Amino acid sequence: MGEQPIFSTRAHVFQIDPNTKKNWVPTSKHAVTVSYFYDSTRNVYRIISLDGSKAIINSTISPNMTFTKTSQKFGQWADSRANTVYGLGFSSEHHLTKFAEKFQEFKEAARLAKEKSQEKMELTSTPSQESAGGDLQSPLTPESINGTDDERTTPDVTPNSEPRAEPTQNALPFTHSSAINKHWEAELATLKGNNAKLTAALLESTANVKQWKQQLAAYQEEAERLHKRVSELECLSNQANAVQSHKTELNQKIQELETTLKKKEEEIERLKEEVEHAKELQDQKDSLSQKLQEVETHNKDMEGQLSDLEQRLEKSQNEQDAFRNNLKTLLEILDGKIFELTELRDNLAKLIECS
Repeated sequence: MGEQPIFSTRAHVFQIDPNTKKNWVPTSKHAVTVSYFYDSTRNVYRIISLDGSKAIINSTISPNMTFTKTSQKFGQWADSRANTVYGLGFSSEHHLTKFAEKFQEFKEAARLAKEKSQEKMELTSTPSQESAGGDLQSPLTPESINGTDDERTTPDVTPNSEPRAEPTQNALPFTHSSAINKHWEAELATLKGNNAKLTAALLESTANVKQWKQQLAAYQEEAERLHKRVSELECLSNQANAVQSHKTELNQKIQELETTLKKKEEEIERLKEEVEHAKELQDQKDSLSQKLQEVETHNKDMEGQLSDLEQRLEKSQNEQDAFRNNLKTLLEILDGKIFELTELRDNLAKLIECS
């Protein structure tokens, strides 16, 4: 029911400048998901891309469209309905080639679907009446067109990062604790981002559950009304044939409604499981936050020990300097005493010689 994603990739999105019709204007600050969608109710293919909640590409593929590769990593196509030209910048030539192949494939499928539709219109003299209740299309959300993990591309790492200086031996405890602190801060930031996404998905799922519950109640009321109508028709003996025919139609509608109810109940159970999973992730986030606080406390203790060691080292150096000064003073006194003893010996020697 509704549109379903059939292929997804990531690219930078551009549109032609409506004023100059020459320059490209970027419509996304970074690479976003670009997906092919198939609408089974209308038998059409569309290219859709969302930047947050804003649709920056909504292009229906027609047989007269052409996707052109203008470089190894860039391609474009013109959409006459949107009165613009879209451009996509890919991270590699492989992704561009894959996107172009899918464009050609779905373009051919759109052409065949159009020819079949024209043949049916020519063969049918009177148009068939469409049912009053249309199919319920599932809403397009950023989560539904994010594509597979295989098609996503990781950002390039900048090679020009400057090498960090090696820490001295005295600063090893502080540097080690800082690295641990940065690691946990990065994990906490990642968890915060995941928590925000899960919260948004949870709110959207809750809104969908409420809507489906209302639809479920409406279907139940409709089923009860149809059952009552069947009972009333069965009581009319004069219109047995008409009642039987009408009863068959109503039974078919009841079966369709029961099938729809089962699908909605299965969808509600799936959403409940997603809510439980979101709660588990919240518990993991709380646990990691507590660990981060413990690491910060240990880091402060290490900083205090490092400061104490620096004070002790400074005190030891001062004591060594004082000891060296005392040794120099004693050496000078000893040199003077030795000189005096030498003179005394010389004088004694002279006295002995004279006597």
